[in-house]
Amino acid sequence: MKKQTFFIALGIVMLGAVMRVPITAIPPILTDIASSLGVSVSELGILTSIPLLMFALCSSLAPKLASMLGMERLMGGVLFLMVLGSLLRIINLPFLYLGTIVVGATIAVINVLLPSIVAANFPQRIGLYTTLYITVMGVTSTLASMVAVPIVSATSWQFFILLVTGLIGLAFVCWLPNMKESHRVEEKVQEKTTVSLWKNKAAVVFLVFSGLQSMLFYTELTWLPTMAQTAGLEQAQAGFLAGIFSLVSIPMSMITPGIISRLKKEQRAIMMIGLSCLTLLGLVLILFAPASFTMWLMIHLFLGVSVSALFPYMMLSLSLKTSNSQATARLSGMVQTGGYLIAAVGPAALGYSYSVAASWFPLVISLIIVTLAMMVTIYVIEKEDVIV
Repeated sequence: MKKQTFFIALGIVMLGAVMRVPITAIPPILTDIASSLGVSVSELGILTSIPLLMFALCSSLAPKLASMLGMERLMGGVLFLMVLGSLLRIINLPFLYLGTIVVGATIAVINVLLPSIVAANFPQRIGLYTTLYITVMGVTSTLASMVAVPIVSATSWQFFILLVTGLIGLAFVCWLPNMKESHRVEEKVQEKTTVSLWKNKAAVVFLVFSGLQSMLFYTELTWLPTMAQTAGLEQAQAGFLAGIFSLVSIPMSMITPGIISRLKKEQRAIMMIGLSCLTLLGLVLILFAPASFTMWLMIHLFLGVSVSALFPYMMLSLSLKTSNSQATARLSGMVQTGGYLIAAVGPAALGYSYSVAASWFPLVISLIIVTLAMMVTIYVIEKEDVIV
């Protein structure tokens, strides 16, 4: 492996490591943060919504910035800002919110440009490197969530965030050699194509798919533990099952891109619609689930396997369904902007239905409808060889 290729590969791995950890490691220690800052946990609930809103607001800016600076140079600046944003979070409550805004904005840029960086540097090995960074993302997110509470119990939540910041700093150092490269998105072509993307039926359907799969994931992530406890499970059991829900993403992220990249479009549609049926099965079981740990374990496995396949499918399709890395960046920016805007309203709006109806039935039925609609979007997407 050439020296520069090694640093690009290492950089992609490290980007995967910091794509979710600064966000997903926080919910398990919210009570500790709230107690330290003298506020209620409900006041910190917005910390889980801010990143999704930043994903929506900042995704469309990534291709424009990449056209000016080059993707590799821009990524170096993004990682540096993420280090600063993560550090801000330990100062006080206002800076906790401000730092979360900065972290969410920087992750939004990584979300959009990482598929393009892979396509630009490894055009013949897109499936392999997509598998690599998504697997690392799953592993680091799961490990961070598991060790967060023990570390905070032994030290403090500020120390834990410093550890997370150290990981981001390591990613920045590993990326520095790659700033010599300068793959760009051509601005003139970008402007012309961005306008046409909104007239492109398949691109709009892709945007809807992105939003629906994100809504499924974040709504399930947010409410499954509470739903299990409402059914009669103990808090410790619900927490363990939440870990299982995240844990299954590791093997799924390892095998899904490699399989998808080898399939024809018709076969991809059958595979992903079939996996989506597991979500339908899991949701139907929730409607009838007794206070049985075994039953809830099956539910978490069905839902976890299904949603864990959808995200790598989306990320890989951004490369497979575009003609070059510039087109990948443009489609990714559009899809993730609209998609995360859809996803941001899901957990809060659907969760509110429980307080109104005193039942999880409306939420579960809503997710079943979302899943069916998402299956239709997969069918439409896979009718196209190339979207843009």
